[in-house]
Amino acid sequence: MSALYPEIEPYDHGLLDTGDGNLIYWEACGNPAGRPALVLHGGPGSGCSTAARHYFDPDAYRIILFDQRNCGRSLPSAADPETDLSLNTTWHLVADIERLRACLGIDTWLLFGNSWGSTLALAYGETHPDHVAAIVLSGVTTTRRSEIDWLYRGMAPLFPEEWHCFRQAVPPGSQGRDEDMVAAYHRLLNDPDPETRLKAARDWHDWEAASILLADPQGRPRRWADPAYLLTRARIITHYFTHSAWLEDGQLLKNTARLTGIPGILLQGRFDIEAPLVTAWELARAWPQSELSIIPHAAHSTANPDMSAAIVTATDRFRFSSKIIFPPTPAI
Repeated sequence: MSALYPEIEPYDHGLLDTGDGNLIYWEACGNPAGRPALVLHGGPGSGCSTAARHYFDPDAYRIILFDQRNCGRSLPSAADPETDLSLNTTWHLVADIERLRACLGIDTWLLFGNSWGSTLALAYGETHPDHVAAIVLSGVTTTRRSEIDWLYRGMAPLFPEEWHCFRQAVPPGSQGRDEDMVAAYHRLLNDPDPETRLKAARDWHDWEAASILLADPQGRPRRWADPAYLLTRARIITHYFTHSAWLEDGQLLKNTARLTGIPGILLQGRFDIEAPLVTAWELARAWPQSELSIIPHAAHSTANPDMSAAIVTATDRFRFSSKIIFPPTPAI
C-alpha cells in the first residue's frame, strides 16, 4: 500500500484572467520541470484542497491545482448574492482549463478528478483529447439526471429522518415541498433575505452530511463551519444541477470514443453511496482503455486511507509508465 507523499507548498501561483470578469486562482507544486498533472476538485464549488498535493510524487510531477469559477480563492465569489453565475457552466470550466494549460506552457497533462471533478475531467478529455496523457478518477460521476435525482431524492429511504428535515426546511406552498429539491434550494439560495440564504445553505449541507457521516462519523469537512464556504458551495451546486450541468443526458458516456488511446484508472469505493458503482462500471465498459478498481472498504471520500492509497498507486503507475509520453515543459 502506497503512503501519501509529504506536505509541500506551491512554488508558484496566480490569478488567470478569463476575459469575462472572472479571475481563476491556480497554484503549482512539486517539480517545475516534472510531468504535468491537473487536479480537478469536486462540488462543484468545493474549491481545491491541499490534501490533493499528497497524491503525486513531488519529484516527478508538476502538480497544478485551481479553484473553479466563483469558489475558493477565485473571484468573484458565489457567496456574494450579486455574483452572476450565468458565466459559470461546465463549458466555461472546460475553456478555463484549456486557457490555463496554454498559459502554463503545458502540452499534455494527466488529469485527476474526484466526484464532480471526474465529470469535469471527462468533459475536458472528450473536448481536448490531444492534450490529455492519462486520466485518474475516483468517486466516478457523469452528472446524469439519474445521478442527480439519486442524490436528492433516491437516497431518501436510506436516511428518512434527515430527508424529513431536508424537505421540511422548504416552505410549503405552490413552489414548496412538492417541487424538485434541487430547484427548491436553488430558489432559497438566491433569496433576497441573507438569513434565508444562509439557512438554506446549512440545511443543504446537513442533508449531504447524512451519507458522509455514515461512512465516517468524524467526516464532516472542517470548511463546513465557514458560512461563506457553505453559501458558495450550495449556490454553485444547485446552479449546476438545476441545469443538468449543461450536458445532454448520458453525453459523457456516449462520447467515450473520443478518449480512445488515453489510458484511465477508475477508483470506486464499494460503500460509496453518493456515487453508486454502476456509473463507474458503465464508464469502464464504454472506455476500453480504462480499468476499474473497486476499493473494498472505501466510500466516497478521498480521505479514506484505502482510497487515498489507491490514488497514489494510480499516479505512481502513470509516473513510471512507458506507454504514455509526457513532453517536457518549461518552468514558469
